[in-house]
Amino acid sequence: MRLAQYWHCFLGIQVREWLRFWQQRTRFASALVRPLLWLVVFAAGFRAVLGVSIIPPYATYITYETYIAPGLCGMIILFNSMQGALSMVYDRELGSMRVLLMSPLPRPFLLVTKLLAMGVVSIGQVYVFLFIAYFFDVEPPPLGYLAVFPALLLTALMLGALGLIIATWVKQLENFAGVMNFVIFPMFFLSSALYPLWKMQDASPVLYWICQINPFTHAVEAIRFALYLQWNSVAFGVLVGVTGVLALIATAGFRPQRTRIVGARAAG
Repeated sequence: MRLAQYWHCFLGIQVREWLRFWQQRTRFASALVRPLLWLVVFAAGFRAVLGVSIIPPYATYITYETYIAPGLCGMIILFNSMQGALSMVYDRELGSMRVLLMSPLPRPFLLVTKLLAMGVVSIGQVYVFLFIAYFFDVEPPPLGYLAVFPALLLTALMLGALGLIIATWVKQLENFAGVMNFVIFPMFFLSSALYPLWKMQDASPVLYWICQINPFTHAVEAIRFALYLQWNSVAFGVLVGVTGVLALIATAGFRPQRTRIVGARAAG
């Protein structure tokens, strides 16, 4: 296979994912409703309860809205990655992925390209959220919007690979929603997305250490520091390492015939 053929396939998958996104505009709206509710409604109620002291990467006291904005960016990617993994397996059984997997291109290349396409779409939604958040006094430095892109992309790849692993090993896709919630909510709430970890440490040392080993915590911190033009080597190191491991597991463990749709099997 020539490099031009790889590039043609890469562009084709990217364009198709954006076309699908354009045809599912309600999905875009629903992806923004959840974080905006946290930003506008919940933050207003929690502002007096959860005061945020001066902690890195912030140089002064900040509002609660400012603190949770990076975590809500991670929330958008988290939910989109899980939904994208489900649609990817449906595509594998009934749609375009079935055709792609029959091509002579290496399966790891196809899967990583698909994960990249889903990740870029999620990042587009994150930037729309950050634009709206600006009107609620979430004002990172202008260069922070560019500096945060690598952290967002790594987070999208990590969570997309995790979703693909789950979708691959769940034998009945009808059970995927339950498994997805079992993964999403512990990852989100046992992280630094909604509250600083020192508050969790004061409340429960056990929960604090669970938050520390949660890869989503490091994803959120990488986003937070990058958005404010600072470098968190530990967060980025963990994020890169976990992304690499999950990507290897996802591409190596992907089996075209592992998961079945119950309705289709019953009809056969």
